[in-house]
Parts: sequence; C-alpha cells; structure tokens
Amino acid sequence: MKNLVVFYSLEGNTKLIADIIAEKTNSDILELKPKKKYHNSGFKKYFWGGRSVLFKEKPELSSYEINIDNYENIFIGTPIWVGTYAPPYNTFLNQERIYDKNIYLFACHGGGGADKFYKNIKESIPKNNFKGQIDFNDPLKENKEEVSEKVDTWLNNVYLNN
Repeated sequence: MKNLVVFYSLEGNTKLIADIIAEKTNSDILELKPKKKYHNSGFKKYFWGGRSVLFKEKPELSSYEINIDNYENIFIGTPIWVGTYAPPYNTFLNQERIYDKNIYLFACHGGGGADKFYKNIKESIPKNNFKGQIDFNDPLKENKEEVSEKVDTWLNNVYLNN
C-alpha cells in the first residue's frame, strides 16, 4: 500500500503538516510549485490570491515525476484561500485523474474554516473514498509537539484504524 502526500504551501504552514504526515505514514511527497510565485505578505497576498481563487485560475506548475496511479492513499493539503483550496489545485486536478483512492484531507488557515474546501475537493474528485479531514489554525505559531500530537491522533482515528 503506497501513500502520497500532495500539498501546496505559501507560508510553510501546510508544508509543516505535510512533512509530519509523510514521516508518520511513510509517504512519498509531492509539493505543488507554481512557476510564478504568489505574493506571500501584505495586501498583494490577499488581493492576488483572492483574485486567483475567484477567477479559478490554473497557474502553470513546475513539472513532477509522480504517477498518481501508483498510490492507494493520497493525503491532500492546502492553505485555505477565500474559503477553499489554493489555485495550484485547479491545475493539478485538471491534469490528474484521481479515481478509487483513499483520500485524506488537511488544511491550514488563519482563522477561517475549511468546510468549503472539503466540499469543493470532494466535488472535484468524487469517485474516491474520503476517509478523513482535519484543519489547523496557523500551525507554525503553535508548539510543534502539540501539532504533531494532533496529527498523530487524527491519523490513528482515520488512517491506522482502517
């Protein structure tokens, strides 16, 4: 049973969680990297990021060598932008055909909920088995051990016991 963690991270929060999950589940990891970087601070961060979500932009991604068909379990992580996943997923989900996989969702945010992300991703890749979801509020600002314990608890409930 092969595992893959797919994530996009603007400020490092989602990368932190992705790395913890990958280590604990012995997963390969795929970081989605747009060729043109988004602004990561100030007004431009919110303006261009929000605009990109609202217009459902599909930014060009750096190439990767992962074949989705080789994985049974896929962990998908994103920062929450305007209530949903970041635009690099528009490109990724358009390029990849993801069917009959066990999907685990994780999200990072600065206070906004992840419900719209969960709904949108499930609608985007409906022919899969969604096993669990979790979100984190600015995990880089939290105690790393506590964040790791939260990931452990979640994995024990949704991944290891299935």
